[in-house]
Amino acid sequence: MIKRREFDTGLEELSSLLQEMSAHVEHALIESLESLKTSDIERAKSIIAKDAELNELENKIMDIGSRLILTQQPVAKDLRRILVSFRISSDLERMGDLSIDIAKVVVRMNGEPVMKPLIDITRMVEIVQQMIAESTKAYNEENVDLAYKMAKDDDMVDQLYGQIIRELMSFLVEDPHKASQVMNLMFVGRYIERIADHATNIGESIVYLVTNERPDLNS
Repeated sequence: MIKRREFDTGLEELSSLLQEMSAHVEHALIESLESLKTSDIERAKSIIAKDAELNELENKIMDIGSRLILTQQPVAKDLRRILVSFRISSDLERMGDLSIDIAKVVVRMNGEPVMKPLIDITRMVEIVQQMIAESTKAYNEENVDLAYKMAKDDDMVDQLYGQIIRELMSFLVEDPHKASQVMNLMFVGRYIERIADHATNIGESIVYLVTNERPDLNS
């Protein structure tokens, strides 16, 4: 009985750390977008400087999960929960890196104001922010329906990304001198689209946790 309590405590630690990682990624993404909108280099640099914090959280998850496997020897769903926590933390860490990549774009632009209101990019971020929050909620609640919702949200992000590329290409045709910023904004759209893909990966992991089957939600 004591052994099971220790195991459950370890699982709760994993869940708490994943929640912390999720909040960190959300903050980095929102701050990166705001620094882009306002051409705020210092704000962008502040986000970049916090990169190590997310890596530390991922390392804690790996340490706790590895310890649980070695000392508790879990099987079946208990083992899947630990393995899934590893995968989710890896996806969240990559999402954090991509958020920081957006901040690095702001630094590269060196204070240059954005040439247009970032309407579609902002909408992409809003959807992705929701996906990030719902991914950890789905994990905690073992909510398969919420996990499958990731695929629909990802489709919306893909559509917006397509619109952004088409619009930016038209800007490039009209004014080739804007080529540098056009490319930078294309990169931003791509980074956000990739964050959505990683959120969808988390959805797949949650379905695997609950059903022991791994669907392809990124198709």
